[in-house]
Amino acid sequence: MTAAIEPAAPLARATSDPDVPRTISAPATPGDRLFRGVLRAAGLSVFVIMGLIAFFLLLRGSDALRAVGWSFLTEQKWRTQAHSFGIAAVLPNGLLIAVIALVIAVPVALTTAVFISEYAPVRLRATLISLVDLMAAIPSIVYGLWGLFFLQPRIIGFVRWTAMHLGDTIPFLEVRTGDIGTSYTSSTFIAGVVVSLMIIPIVTSLSREVFSQAPQGEREGAYALGSTRWGMVRTVVLPFGRGGVIGAVMLGFGRAMGETIAVALIISPNFQAITHVLENGANSISALIALRFGESDALSLSALMAAGLVLFALTLLVNLAAGVVINRSRSGATTAD
Repeated sequence: MTAAIEPAAPLARATSDPDVPRTISAPATPGDRLFRGVLRAAGLSVFVIMGLIAFFLLLRGSDALRAVGWSFLTEQKWRTQAHSFGIAAVLPNGLLIAVIALVIAVPVALTTAVFISEYAPVRLRATLISLVDLMAAIPSIVYGLWGLFFLQPRIIGFVRWTAMHLGDTIPFLEVRTGDIGTSYTSSTFIAGVVVSLMIIPIVTSLSREVFSQAPQGEREGAYALGSTRWGMVRTVVLPFGRGGVIGAVMLGFGRAMGETIAVALIISPNFQAITHVLENGANSISALIALRFGESDALSLSALMAAGLVLFALTLLVNLAAGVVINRSRSGATTAD
């Protein structure tokens, strides 16, 4: 009598519970291991490079930090010879320029992203995407020269009208230096307008990419319920891309904080905390480094490196926060088909 043939153990486990997916694995070849190692090394190199940059700035800025200590974060003067220097004035000014840039850039960027993603004709869409990418490729010095020689003479009228009609009601729009032409030039506001043009393509590109990934089934479901195109965008596309948009805005903020040449060409540097954004005079950490680097002695150069370390840490924190927001949002997570 022939004995019954027992099925193999793995096959028995697979057929006993059909709801459990079978694990399919293949032995790693030398090419796979080499490819995995190259990718791992490339990923780790990012952390190594960032760590080396932070170490370099900390090492070169240590003399200045030892000379003034924590007052480097609270001092508003920049007198390195007298050991009285800090970034308490330039850091808020740089933040203010970045905030003005975001206030101008975010509505324009989001409107453009929605138009390209949802309303633009297919033939026109590729051209608009290329134009936005081209804006991002323009060197910052070109924006700075354009802002200095073209924008500033033409925006003075608007700045003056705003200061004269709204300055009495809104204190930070007041110009206290008199009604003369130079009172309205080289201001925080004009620098923010120029920087806004530089971050519009960043926010637009990232937002458009997020909007285009909104689930097609939910789009069709909104139309099936009688929604208009704007209703579909408002109830499906915008909620889906909320996290991605927040991340794009934060990345744009980090870009605005680190802008150097365009701001240095526009502003008239001073070392006082800016409370009136339409007035002549502004500053930022990046512009301070660019304008003072060539004439610095050993201690001044160390102070500039310490300022760069603070800017590096602030920008890194903003970018990390943007990554966390994107990863925790629906638009940044992996969704089922």
